[in-house]
Amino acid sequence: MKLIYTFLFLLLFVFIHGQQIPQYSQWFWNLYTVNPAFVGLKPCLEMKALYRDQYVHFEGAPKSGFFTFSTPIYTEKKKFLTPRQGIGFKLESDFFGPFNMNHFLLSYAGHFNFTTETRLSIGLSAGFKQWSFDKNKTTTLYPDPVVNESRSVLSPDANLGIWWNGTNYFIGLSFNELTGSSWKIGSSKYKIHTFFHGGFRFKLSDKWTFLPYYIVRFPPKGKISTDFDFVLSYKNKIDFAFGIRNKDALLFLIQYKFKENFVLSYSYDHVISSLGKNLYPSHEIGFSFGTCKNKIEGRAICPLF
Repeated sequence: MKLIYTFLFLLLFVFIHGQQIPQYSQWFWNLYTVNPAFVGLKPCLEMKALYRDQYVHFEGAPKSGFFTFSTPIYTEKKKFLTPRQGIGFKLESDFFGPFNMNHFLLSYAGHFNFTTETRLSIGLSAGFKQWSFDKNKTTTLYPDPVVNESRSVLSPDANLGIWWNGTNYFIGLSFNELTGSSWKIGSSKYKIHTFFHGGFRFKLSDKWTFLPYYIVRFPPKGKISTDFDFVLSYKNKIDFAFGIRNKDALLFLIQYKFKENFVLSYSYDHVISSLGKNLYPSHEIGFSFGTCKNKIEGRAICPLF
């Protein structure tokens, strides 16, 4: 009975929410996963990995994760404000019930300075995605032709991103799943997802910085998802964050930088929607390595903005 219930829930999820792609609470610490225009924006190499366990203890609930690599491309400066470039790649997997999604994307971005403090970046990712269905993870009361065999579909994938930033702010717009997909269940197909996001930085003192962020996710079907996040950073070493996702969850996050180049992060989603009723929390744990170094304690030589 549990398997039947889980399968029905997953079908309902797919139809109502239009096969939403994974969403992460730690998105603002992993901006490449949201917008390919962020690739190579920092003048240093970065590698990041994250695992998300959503709605813990709910059978068949999503489990997602990614690995990203990003680096600038060295170009000789021929004149003042010479454009810069960046490349990278992203590997991502998402499991929910009998379904599995895998992405592999290569990314390129160009960064164009208008002044010493403002920059326009445009990025493109291209690769492929694979959707699969495992019939062995489902059980039905009666034979059903929809679920009587396992399936796997491979199709091209592409994302487009635009980014504008100043010294203490950024704003971005990105479009995922530009190519759509031949995967189809009933009348539901994979379509373009749009993300609008931004952030600000306020210096409170020599040791403390306050950073509010927001992201609005527009799925092709289903409700709009909005996150508001508020980060308090101490000496650019440890970050404490609180966020809220509309009608879904309260978010609690922490990030710690150690040995100059390594970062460990954790987030906890306290679910407040009718689905969870506080019984099915979500967890994320992330780890990253970067070659950026601090000029002085509390101030990064390659800041986020």
